[in-house]
Amino acid sequence: MAQATAPTPSAGAGSGEETPLPVSARRVPFGVMLLVTGITGWLAAGVLILEKLQLLRDPDHVTSCDINPWVSCGRVMQTWQSELFGFPNPFIGLVGFAVIITTGMALLAGARFARWYWAGLQAGVTLGAVFAAWLWSQALFDIYILCLYCMIVWAAMIPLFILTTVRNMAHGVIPAPAALTRWLAAWVGPVIAITYIAVGASVFFRFLHVFTN
Repeated sequence: MAQATAPTPSAGAGSGEETPLPVSARRVPFGVMLLVTGITGWLAAGVLILEKLQLLRDPDHVTSCDINPWVSCGRVMQTWQSELFGFPNPFIGLVGFAVIITTGMALLAGARFARWYWAGLQAGVTLGAVFAAWLWSQALFDIYILCLYCMIVWAAMIPLFILTTVRNMAHGVIPAPAALTRWLAAWVGPVIAITYIAVGASVFFRFLHVFTN
């Protein structure tokens, strides 16, 4: 069976130079990643929407992640950050992750997308990652309350953003030096792990008194 290949990003047009695609950038593994992260994020966003609807019907409703004053989806939903664009943020996740799920299923079914589609997906995933990072900063340094389902969305966005970026670099959608692409592809697992550790550590030390008590 022939090994999947793609033009080296740094190779000149018409050079014919090819390099093996990293496993994470191949159609089936990447499709599986999209499906897993998409379903995870979609379910978390869906639960948040259901909880928000319950709160609208009953202001005294206790959400399923109202654990204590510092871990409370209900209290987070009462902040302006939870409706940055005038409607509950989870609606963005519900639509965005639906696109991710559909793309993953299409890839597993053998679909191939044009370069413009991958560029658009990269833009959407990048904006989603920036939004998630902003929400993380607000939760830790402004609201000072954690939302468990929001953190599940953060957890889904980390591999989704990193692996989508590496995939598009390997396929030449994002222009990048071949050496950088190879390095990121080889170390993508540790990069994701370090990102998880950094986010987890930031939460732990910011809420150290909660964990120690």
